[in-house]
Amino acid sequence: MEIHLESSSSEHNEELHISLNKGRLQLSTANAIYSYADKYENFFKTFQQISLDPQIEDVLILGFGLGSIPFMLETKFDKKYNYTGVELDEEVIYLASKYVLSSLKSDILLVEADAINYMHQCTQTFDLICIDIFVDDQIPEVFLTTDFLALVKESLSERGIVIFNHLADRPSYEKKAKSYYNDIFLEVFPQGRYLQVLGNGMMITD
Repeated sequence: MEIHLESSSSEHNEELHISLNKGRLQLSTANAIYSYADKYENFFKTFQQISLDPQIEDVLILGFGLGSIPFMLETKFDKKYNYTGVELDEEVIYLASKYVLSSLKSDILLVEADAINYMHQCTQTFDLICIDIFVDDQIPEVFLTTDFLALVKESLSERGIVIFNHLADRPSYEKKAKSYYNDIFLEVFPQGRYLQVLGNGMMITD
């Protein structure tokens, strides 16, 4: 059963709820799950289906949440990377620090910033870039443009991989996700592929 631990709010999220569900910490809003440890299955099942290059060292996470991605890669895939996590919401950073980060051995740098501003200023390249940016259940429009993807591409190492999470848990969301993939994602990353993982459309560079 789900055990409620804490609720809070912030300028960016009217409702934030921390609970223990099936033995995992879960961060959710009224309409979406932001983090769920290794039960955050959109990314977990994607990592199972792609080849994680052994040369991966530096990972960028846009929309850090409670840190489900480093948690699952470290504890379930036995990967130890250098992470840069970009998170807009100061309260989410506080909750991640309070509940998760002390249990991980990986090197994690958390940056409080709007991801679009961070990408404009970013000079580092990364071997894996995970994009998981939502306000409740919506991706802000600025992150659905070719300009944003071009910035992501500039920050990608030669053998790097991008994974972009979109909700696709209802027909209208799935249609929107596939339209974005075909019309915009493939324009910047022509060798991309689309994985339907439960209620999510995962867009991946190949």
